[in-house]
Amino acid sequence: MRYVVTVAGREMEVVVDESGMTVDGVRVAAHLEGDHQTAAGTGVGAILTIDGRQHRLVARPGDGGRGSYDLQLDGRRLAVEALDERTRAIRAHAKAAAPTGAAPVVAPMPGLIVRVGVAVGDQVEAGQAVLVMEAMKMENELRAPGAGTVKAILVQPGVAVERGAVLVTFEAES
Repeated sequence: MRYVVTVAGREMEVVVDESGMTVDGVRVAAHLEGDHQTAAGTGVGAILTIDGRQHRLVARPGDGGRGSYDLQLDGRRLAVEALDERTRAIRAHAKAAAPTGAAPVVAPMPGLIVRVGVAVGDQVEAGQAVLVMEAMKMENELRAPGAGTVKAILVQPGVAVERGAVLVTFEAES
């Protein structure tokens, strides 16, 4: 199995097979013994032998999601990310496809625009009311999802809108 492993900002290619592993093209003899819960239940402990030298290893899931680990190697703490090729490709694709800019204000249900409280070019804060919409005989304030500058207002008072319609767009604060 092929992984890209990042430790302390350094990226390495690691290939693991039945006889050991290769790190950045260099063959390394490695063996893992154990695989048991630590006494306090705070991780999985093992003895890692690399090129004949034994190291005590405790591993815990990290905060970075899949492939993220918090390790203690001989008592030294390390944040490690180990991603297989598939997971790495999925993350790269998701990052590239992620929308840029601030999220727009979208109609949460069908309704009628009653009042617009901002103009193009206005600076808004997260949670600031930007317009009022009437739906089901109630007035609802719709708020900016984040700080930014009003880029476009796509509705005006008296206009009926459907659920999901984009009402106001923003440029993210830089």
